[in-house]
Amino acid sequence: MILDRFLLTDHVAVVTGAGRGIGAATAVAFAEAGADVVISARTEADLDEVAEVVTATGRRALPVAADLSDVDTVSTLAEAARAEFGRLDVVVNNLGGTYPRPLLDTETGFLEEAFRFNVSTAHALTKAAVPLMLAGGGGAIVNVSSIMGRVAGRGFLAYGTAKAALAHLTELSAYDLAPRIRVNAVSVGSVATSALDIVLTNDELRTKMERATPLRRIGTAEEVAATILFLASPAAGYLTGKVLEVDGGLQAPNLDLGLPDL
Repeated sequence: MILDRFLLTDHVAVVTGAGRGIGAATAVAFAEAGADVVISARTEADLDEVAEVVTATGRRALPVAADLSDVDTVSTLAEAARAEFGRLDVVVNNLGGTYPRPLLDTETGFLEEAFRFNVSTAHALTKAAVPLMLAGGGGAIVNVSSIMGRVAGRGFLAYGTAKAALAHLTELSAYDLAPRIRVNAVSVGSVATSALDIVLTNDELRTKMERATPLRRIGTAEEVAATILFLASPAAGYLTGKVLEVDGGLQAPNLDLGLPDL
């Protein structure tokens, strides 16, 4: 059956930023597809809620509350998977995000922090996961990038630069880790998560964003999770080094921060 190719039966996955939004939806999707999951984020209460949903599917969850901006901390999640479940097959580097700022308000340290949070953490977890994946015969890594990594918009210098780097890290890692480990990414547009709360609760702003999106709506975390599941599953067995755009058809930002000319 073709649908069997989308299953992750008895696989083990690590998902970062899994307390809410895309990460939480991905962890639940993986569990529904047959995987056990290590889920990590800062807030323990959020992780406990996600773990409860995972458990209800009949799969196991290991919540790890931690500050994952520390690359040494994020790398320990691979060992946590091995210690709890005995293997590691899939990693989803969903950790990331950076507040928008005009260029002249973007200090070098802020840019470096954005790079570490969005890129260095993904590299650290990937590097820690690879030996465990190879011991099990191979695996799949999915990185969560953004439309701002491929289009230009005022105020997104740090975030866009970091997400562009993550997309290219995906392509370069895929070459280094082929043929036994596949590395792909999703480039995400506007999605209804807590990061967009200020927009989603403003009818005027939301309407503007929807009208600027070819599909005329904001995406859902579950839609992104479904794409991540595809990339992690045997259904995407002939894909590596690719960045799939899950953005409603955007070719330009659909949120104008209103920053004036200098």
